[in-house]
This record gives sequence, structure tokens and C-alpha cells, in this order.
Amino acid sequence: MRMFLAAVLGLIALPAAGDVSRTLLSFSDLNGWAADDHAAALSAFRETCSDLDDPIWDPVCQVALQEPNPRLFFETFFQPVLIEDGTPMLFTGYFEPELNGSRTRTGRYQTPLHAMPEDFETGETAPTRAQISQGALAGQGLELAWVDDPVKAFFLHIQGSGRIRFEDGTVMRLGYGGANGHPYRSVGKEMIRREILEPHEVSAGRISQWVADNPNDGRELLWHNPSYVFFRVVDHVPAEKGPLGAMNRSLTTMRSIAVDPTFTRLGAPVWIEKGGRDTLNRLMIAQDTGSAIDGAQRADIFYGTGDSAGLAAGRVKDPGRMIVLLPTKHAFAAVGDF
Repeated sequence: MRMFLAAVLGLIALPAAGDVSRTLLSFSDLNGWAADDHAAALSAFRETCSDLDDPIWDPVCQVALQEPNPRLFFETFFQPVLIEDGTPMLFTGYFEPELNGSRTRTGRYQTPLHAMPEDFETGETAPTRAQISQGALAGQGLELAWVDDPVKAFFLHIQGSGRIRFEDGTVMRLGYGGANGHPYRSVGKEMIRREILEPHEVSAGRISQWVADNPNDGRELLWHNPSYVFFRVVDHVPAEKGPLGAMNRSLTTMRSIAVDPTFTRLGAPVWIEKGGRDTLNRLMIAQDTGSAIDGAQRADIFYGTGDSAGLAAGRVKDPGRMIVLLPTKHAFAAVGDF
């Protein structure tokens, strides 16, 4: 009976709430569903399910913690729901940077990463990136570490978290600790405006190389973005685990995504079908958010830690679709706060 209902409901679109439509699908509608590693998805789901604290989700989480058959678990307790707001799907990727660093300033390590000052007044009157880079916070003991690459430090600010690997082999994990309140400005767009790069040439690698080849102009280019991010030491997360996402739990490489929580409940399983050069059909878990992640069909895939993850993530700007898996009764209602 359940399979028959799922097949029929796959053809029925629920009434739209405003400009948002929600369509119930069956698992047979998900391209590549049977071939996925459902056990890996279940492991990632367990990472955050106990934090959902919702009478609809609590029973589902209790079953998940009992180590059920992974595929049967998802097919029994969830229903796929395609949520759309009229904009096409866009997948991008993100990663956790890993930088070489020192706990003290040395000849090689000249770029500081700061903790946020106490009673710091954010906003337009706060020091800009240029002012901080020129010593506006010097002498306050706010330096958590010093790194050897100013461009990697710049991208660490954009990512908001990362790891610092010291020469003795130890690792410090940093999380987002605040910002100066100035607006973010894209250096990639500025390079296009200055006719340094063509639009299709803009990438983290090209920006890094240009700054390295043009140190004085490169430093000034990075100052084009007045926004500056502060960090905090995250010492309760083992180095081998992923960084903390918006749910304050570790992200899982290639199983965690950032979503817009207006449309997708954090902690929910999400089936993604990514097109582009490296197609990907996979069950992921919505465990993070981001300022650029806006819309029902918008997701940022977590590619892991380090340079190789960064290269892979930087190539992603692909179409496709994402389908949220909701607890069965809630999916049939398809209304209210997910």
C-alpha cells in the first residue's frame, strides 16, 4: 500500500505557499538512489539528529541511533519532497582550509589570525581589513597564530573556519569568532573590473598566483574587501573530525551540505542530483548554512579539509536538483516550519 501511495503521490504537486511549491516524490524518482552508500549518510545523520529536539523528529532519531538497515531506515521513515521557489538549482562547494603556521611571529610567518577584541564595536567605524593589516590591533595579544600565506589567510576569512598545522606536527582548529561589520566585497569582481582577469578566469588559484607575483599590488587588492573575520580556538573537536557547522557539530566530507534554513530544516537528509563535469547523486545531510546560500534550490557541498578539497570545491558551480527527505507524516502535511 505504501509503495502504491508513493508512486501515485510522485505525480501530485501540493498547493504552493506563496511562491514556494512542494511536490511529494517516491524514492524511485531519485536518480541513483539504490546505488548510494546509505550507511555513510546514516552515520552523518546521527551526528546531528539528537539536536533536532522536535516531537516529529525525535522518534526518527531514536530509530537511527539503534543502527537499523540504512536504506530501509530512510525509505520507511521519510518521504522525498521537492521544494522549489522558482529559481534554478545551483550547487557550489566549500572546504576547510589548512594553513602552515606558527604560534609566534617569525621570518616565515608574518600574517596574524586574530581573536575578536573584547567590547569591539563593529560597523562602519570599526577598523577595516587594510587598517588591521597595517597594525590597528597590534600590541593587544590577540594573535592566535601566524601563517605564511596572506592569500590563504584571506580565504580562511571567507570560509570562516580552518586548521593551522604547526611545524611540530600539532594542529589548531579555528572557528568563526566574529567580524568587524564592514560589508564583504569580492576581489574576484574587482580583478575583472580592473581587467586583470576575464570572468571565466577567476578562481582562488588565479587570485593567489597574481598576488604572489605582484606582492604590493596584491596586498592592496586584498584590502579592497574591508570585511575582516576574527577566530576562536575550537579545542573540543578532534583534529581528525570535520569542522563545526551551523549545528555546532562536525561536518562530514561529501555528506554535509549548507542550505537555506528558510526552506530546508537543518539536520534533514537531502538527496542531491548535481550535474556538471563531475555528476553526483548522493544522500547528504543539511548541517550548515552560509550567507551566500539563499533559496530553496541552493546548496553548498562540503568537500573536506586541505588544498585538494579546496581545488575540488572551487570547480563546482553546477545545476541539478535537491530533494529534502522529511518524516513521513510531516511530508504529507508539507506545511509549517520544517
